[in-house]
Amino acid sequence: MSLAAVGDRLRVRLNQIKGKIAFAEIVEIITPSNERTEPPCAYFGRCGGCDFQQMDYAAQLRAKVAIVQDCLVRIGRINYPHEIKIIGSPQSFAYRSRAQWHADTRRNRIGYFRRNSHDVIDVETCPILTLELQSTLTSLRSGIDWQSFWSERVEIEAANSGEKVSIYSSELVEPTEEISFTLGENRYFYDAQSFFQGNLLLIEPLVETALANASGSVALDLYCGVGLFTLPLARSFEKVFGVEASDKAIESARKNIENARLENAEVFAQPVGEWLAEKAEDLAGIDFILLDPPRSGTEKETIEQILKIKPKQISYVSCEPSTLARDLRILCESVYEIQSIIALDLFPQTHHVETVVRLKRI
Repeated sequence: MSLAAVGDRLRVRLNQIKGKIAFAEIVEIITPSNERTEPPCAYFGRCGGCDFQQMDYAAQLRAKVAIVQDCLVRIGRINYPHEIKIIGSPQSFAYRSRAQWHADTRRNRIGYFRRNSHDVIDVETCPILTLELQSTLTSLRSGIDWQSFWSERVEIEAANSGEKVSIYSSELVEPTEEISFTLGENRYFYDAQSFFQGNLLLIEPLVETALANASGSVALDLYCGVGLFTLPLARSFEKVFGVEASDKAIESARKNIENARLENAEVFAQPVGEWLAEKAEDLAGIDFILLDPPRSGTEKETIEQILKIKPKQISYVSCEPSTLARDLRILCESVYEIQSIIALDLFPQTHHVETVVRLKRI
């Protein structure tokens, strides 16, 4: 139930029954749970962004593990007998270094969508934003020339690394500034137009968990983005191929590879399934595939081609447990077995969770 906490006694309104699942909204909190806490955000409950602020942080982490477990059993038909560990965020507020703001240019509003709608809530402060992005949102609110916009609805992408902030919108004339993030030997250049993880505090454990001692001859980094995993893979494998449909992201990935002086990494701007279909025969039996698809998961063609290639190991990085479980169900039918599942809380105060699953060919 949305906005509830385990142990609450509630009066609810039933909205929908779908199979064995009932969907309801809270009418009254009769007795609050010991895990319930007062949300610090003035817009909580109306804003569609956060939905876990009513729970203390330890309860949030337990809930996210339960979400992963439920999807594995209910969707994946997978009985994973071991503990699923979760790595919490060092900060549960003021952590988010990426944001998408919506501007309603007719009502002079900028913020986020109202829960379950596309109405824009005018947001002055957002407690999960980094201080730099909050400052940027404040500046935008006070400095926007609302009459300069053509469209009624405008999307503004923002990202920061340290003090530098990158902003992009098709209707803003300001140039999109490039920013960078450094992890060990690797420096990643990107901007607000390209995807990069939104919680920089957990990038290091994410990369360590996903790659954990992986090494060998050939590795694939599928849905590689700007090369977050491509660069460290190239330091452990003889040859690495990265594939990503976004031309903009691949442009950054090539710059990052060149800056790192890695001559054994090559990236391609092409849909992943299409690229795999062309290369599958040449890649049969390779050592390692890193999968980091968008929230919708992998395409059917991608999974089919991976099963043809049959790499020795797969590391599946997912931000959506339901599509992860769907894909694992296919991969684990006869070819692979799960070695480990580790969750990372890249998205505190929301139900979203990053999960890394390591698979080994049977």
